[in-house]
Amino acid sequence: MTEYLGPEAVRAFFTHHRTTRQYVTNPDGTPQRMPAQHLDAVLYAAQRAPTDATAQLYSFIHLDDQQLRQTVAELTLNAHIATASEAFVVCADGRRVKKILEANAIAPGSWPAIAVHFGIGDAVMAGQNLSTAAEMLGYQGCWIGGVMNNLEALCDVLTLPEGVLPFAALTVGRSAEHTPLRPRLPRSLVIHRDAYADGTPEELRAATEIMNPIADRPGRPGQWARLLKSYFAEGGSMEKREPHLLETLRRQGFIRQN
Repeated sequence: MTEYLGPEAVRAFFTHHRTTRQYVTNPDGTPQRMPAQHLDAVLYAAQRAPTDATAQLYSFIHLDDQQLRQTVAELTLNAHIATASEAFVVCADGRRVKKILEANAIAPGSWPAIAVHFGIGDAVMAGQNLSTAAEMLGYQGCWIGGVMNNLEALCDVLTLPEGVLPFAALTVGRSAEHTPLRPRLPRSLVIHRDAYADGTPEELRAATEIMNPIADRPGRPGQWARLLKSYFAEGGSMEKREPHLLETLRRQGFIRQN
């Protein structure tokens, strides 16, 4: 018989969640790999994630070879990929279902935008299932958007064929750092009842104050707006990443060529 948690236990579990980039390693600095049973459990959890239309439009590249890990760490500018217990590149995968159709003598349709939409959804749900299962076993982890730093080179290194797109990397391991609980936006700004509503300028400025600690640095109080500016303002890193993502979407077959 399944025993269910109460509301306070659910809150406690998710309050314990941390994003971790420093992991316990072996004395020589090499990754302290997950025991086989733990790895099998988190991969089982990943595969039990929901999926649209039964298709499971995702694939994980499990980074097992240490030299490959180091290369991916350098490409993404995230050193902890080389030191985590386990590391993955989580991909949207519109290729496999087409191969399954062809193997059953059925002509695949053309749906590149659908592949992006549902492929990323499937990839995120599977990856978060893996991450949550790892936390249940006492690990912590980190989603890594830094795949965007060298997206085309990453596709080459991982030999990703047409129809497969890296969404993010994901690391898990035993935490070797103390990470404070990070704030979140007020619920009223992210949960909308019946219809979408913009927050007022006053509400948005108040939310910025709440979020400021997420940008704290040693000896310097955080300014969340400044952090967002570095990513999302004119001339920020997201603008610089945009053309590389579009080019990779074309290259990997997710945007129709005119």
